[in-house]
Amino acid sequence: MEKQKGGIYRRFLKRPMDFILSLIAIIILSPLLVVIAILVKTKLGSPILFKQRRPGKNEKIFTMYKFRTMTDEKDVNGNLLPDSERLTKFGKFLRSTSLDELPELFNILKGDMSFIGPRPLLVEYLELYNDNQKRRHEVRPGLSGLAQVKGRNSLSWEEKFNLDIQYVKKNSFGEDLKIVLLTIRSVFKREGINFDNKVKDNKFKGTKKPS
Repeated sequence: MEKQKGGIYRRFLKRPMDFILSLIAIIILSPLLVVIAILVKTKLGSPILFKQRRPGKNEKIFTMYKFRTMTDEKDVNGNLLPDSERLTKFGKFLRSTSLDELPELFNILKGDMSFIGPRPLLVEYLELYNDNQKRRHEVRPGLSGLAQVKGRNSLSWEEKFNLDIQYVKKNSFGEDLKIVLLTIRSVFKREGINFDNKVKDNKFKGTKKPS
């Protein structure tokens, strides 16, 4: 297996930096977190946080936190309405500005995640990855990653995974700093966001093997 670069940074510096920076960010952004929590409670109801089990480093399962962006509206039979109908204007704003991701700072503080790394995906995808795609779990998942600054939702699953593996192979301080700067630019420009794609229709179903 190809060795990762940036060994000293990856082994000894990245985790302490994640802990310190996430703690500082939580303290500084605490007023904003409270305001968003109140708005979510008022506009979308309870619970305020969306919690979901996701695989992290070495495929260890953890609970990821996000601000909820959808209502619990149901049809006459008691079934939840499609995601596109439950995603409100306020929810779209939270997603487009990435404000819904702020509770993940607590995941970073706990050590479940890092600021930069492959995004944590669904647990059900674990059995669908090929050997190369599984390498995305050699590092902690991130609040942002290479795939997010190179196209985000506009990329195919295979393109995203290729970028994830590219990151795993580099995984250096310089690469992380570059992604942080590109993430800031992407957030302000709201690049790669597509609300027309329904989540259920865009699930990963495995990579087709060449015939």
